[in-house]
Amino acid sequence: MKKLLIAAVVGALSSSMMLAATDAAAQTTSTTATKPAATPAKPAPKHRIIKRKVNPAKEAKVDPIPAGSEHWNCAEGMAFDLKGDMARDQIVVVHWANKNYNLPRQVTTTGADRFHDVATGLDLVVIPTKAMLFSDKDSSRLADECKTVAMQQGALAPTQAEALNPANRAPAAASPAQGK
Repeated sequence: MKKLLIAAVVGALSSSMMLAATDAAAQTTSTTATKPAATPAKPAPKHRIIKRKVNPAKEAKVDPIPAGSEHWNCAEGMAFDLKGDMARDQIVVVHWANKNYNLPRQVTTTGADRFHDVATGLDLVVIPTKAMLFSDKDSSRLADECKTVAMQQGALAPTQAEALNPANRAPAAASPAQGK
């Protein structure tokens, strides 16, 4: 008896649902329909979007320019500050876009000094006449024709290759053995 009653209720619900679905689908400008038009249901979102509040203190973080750094002026009004001795240091600090980047030295076969940080993608290449700053993230040149004040007056960049050049070394004092 219970099974018969359950089957009857399921059948009645099924037929009423089917009639309601066909009525909703077939409902046009007929005058016999007295029900208001049903609003289409929005599909369920796949994931919930959470808007985060902007933290101005965190978003506007500006690293200070390291003390003792040298200013490099570049083409198109760009500039960066570099702290470290390119001739001997294994890591230099570049202050670019209000942030400090620690760039470790990379070995090159061309004689250029290259400092590259894989994590940030910042790449500084210095040749005797200029420096260039690259970004690995989008394969772009951030700054070009960068020079210090001394380089703008004709000096060469203080690169490791330039420091090793024997023509640039100071002459050694004459030893007593050379005088005899």
